Amino acid sequence: MLHIRSPLQAQMVEWLVAPGDTVRAGDVVAILEAMKMEHEVRAPCDARIVELLFAAGDQVEENDSLLISELLAHIPRGLQPEMVQEAANRRILDPVPPEAAAPVQACAGDTPRADLQRLWARQAFTADASRPAAIAKRHAQGLRSARENMGDLCDPGSFIEYGALAVAAQRSRRSEEDLVQNTPADGMVTGIGSVNGHQVVAMAYDATVLAGTQGMRNHQKTDRMLGLALQNKLPVVLFAEGGGGRPGDVDMPIVAGLHVATFASYARLNGQVPVVGIVGGRCFAGNAALLGCSDVIIATRASNIGMGGPAMVEGGGLGAFKPEQIGPSAVQHGNGVIDILVDDEAQAVAAARHYLSFFQGSVKEFTAPPELALRDVVPENRLRVYDTRLALQGLADAGSLLELRTGFGKGIHTALARVEGRAVGLLANNPLHLGGAIDADAADKAARFMQLCNAHGVPIVSLVDTPGFMVGPDTEATAQVRHVSRLFVAAAHLRVPYLSVVLRKGYGLGAMAMTAGGFHSPLFTVAWPTGEFGAMGLEGAVRLGFKKELEAAPEGAERQALYDKLVAHQYERGSAIHMATTLEIDAVIDPAETRSWLVRGLLAARVVESPLGASIDTW
Repeated sequence: MLHIRSPLQAQMVEWLVAPGDTVRAGDVVAILEAMKMEHEVRAPCDARIVELLFAAGDQVEENDSLLISELLAHIPRGLQPEMVQEAANRRILDPVPPEAAAPVQACAGDTPRADLQRLWARQAFTADASRPAAIAKRHAQGLRSARENMGDLCDPGSFIEYGALAVAAQRSRRSEEDLVQNTPADGMVTGIGSVNGHQVVAMAYDATVLAGTQGMRNHQKTDRMLGLALQNKLPVVLFAEGGGGRPGDVDMPIVAGLHVATFASYARLNGQVPVVGIVGGRCFAGNAALLGCSDVIIATRASNIGMGGPAMVEGGGLGAFKPEQIGPSAVQHGNGVIDILVDDEAQAVAAARHYLSFFQGSVKEFTAPPELALRDVVPENRLRVYDTRLALQGLADAGSLLELRTGFGKGIHTALARVEGRAVGLLANNPLHLGGAIDADAADKAARFMQLCNAHGVPIVSLVDTPGFMVGPDTEATAQVRHVSRLFVAAAHLRVPYLSVVLRKGYGLGAMAMTAGGFHSPLFTVAWPTGEFGAMGLEGAVRLGFKKELEAAPEGAERQALYDKLVAHQYERGSAIHMATTLEIDAVIDPAETRSWLVRGLLAARVVESPLGASIDTW
């Protein structure tokens, strides 16, 4: 005979067998209840029921014999009946023995369970297909839905959505059916997906839901995702289009909602992980505040970005304006708000994926540019201007160059790129603007770029061709002294390798600022043969330093000849080769060897770990 025992202290709910019944191994014979939960008791082997020892409602103790049965199965040779009973006792002490558990049944071809059907029906309202009119209107504007952008950003099949079943906090003024149909995900799609094979937190305000405004529930969702990003050091991508705060969420017992943690949580990511903001369309108020905290802002030409939309502007008594008049892309690109300006959202997503790739490690496969072309970048005529972006292109792996803030601070180019697969930040003076002199905007742009590279561990390569800091009464009116000094302060806090290449002019404090504070501050400072150096512009140095000699010479051809001679002498003394003989620079190199110098320098350098991290100015 075989005793089937209780796995725990419980109450007998019901018997599913009666004396005389035959059961197979794994069949449920009784239901017990403990702590409001039902437990199945299964037959450990094939048997015939002989006697039930408890009635429904009886209390049973752990290991009580519940019923007596007799074995039906053949007992293998060498296995005694008492051994079968012992094994049965051990198995039945586990409320759900794994070997006796019912197999999982596939739904294919069968009617799904009711709870699964309810879930599917509810999930259908989160899909774009549930609101064809809203999506059609979106497409008619030349824009994509939040979910379309998310699907394009994340690698196929990688996105998992958090908070998809949320609705607006407006149950006291709208029906549940209305909220489910018209406020899916409370106007914000949030989740985790992979970009280029690396995990990121991705969030997108849905402009088709309450104009992409910030509701209380989507604030909660945002806070949840930002916490995960900080805890797990995940980059964040935010599609920020929308109209700011939402006054219609009346379910929450609040007055102003100024206690929400979203803005502080987003800002806390600064310098900890890469943070990307994307805008296609209108982005105002709270949405714009988050956008402004991003490391990089990517926006379409049709975008408008402002700290207040038309309603707020008019409410403040500042006049009535159309949305298109507030913060258009041309303005925001020219003033430095927009880092990367693109034609549409597809290009914006491609730019975001490209940008994030620089913080996702080195790549093994790359195509080197034609290095001999670097020999022709700087004209032989030392007075002829040229485009230093040609040097950037000649150093970067093919297809890797990504320029930032091209509409602002035009005196210095800033770009991310790869050199033999390794990510680097590139700085370059621009002789096409003020002859390469560094003004306030260029200094701000370069200093912030240093901070960006520093925070995320990207080495910096500086290409120098500057006559120095811009000077003059008009320049000083722009607070030049404070702005250009940012370059020295930013460089003094660098933890990443810094390498400098002087292409042509390396004059004065501006050249020192472009070399992290001085020519011996970088890992190396090298020059092309076209390099020329001086404490200030050589013509000005001659006029100041040899003023008496020049005044002593007769005015006219003789004085001019003396001046030309003195200038030529200064150029000879300040040539790259002569600078190298005095060890003020480390080497003069063939321009075609620049990439190989950079590669070897990067191999020798290291990124210093910072326990506190490094912040990046929003400006």
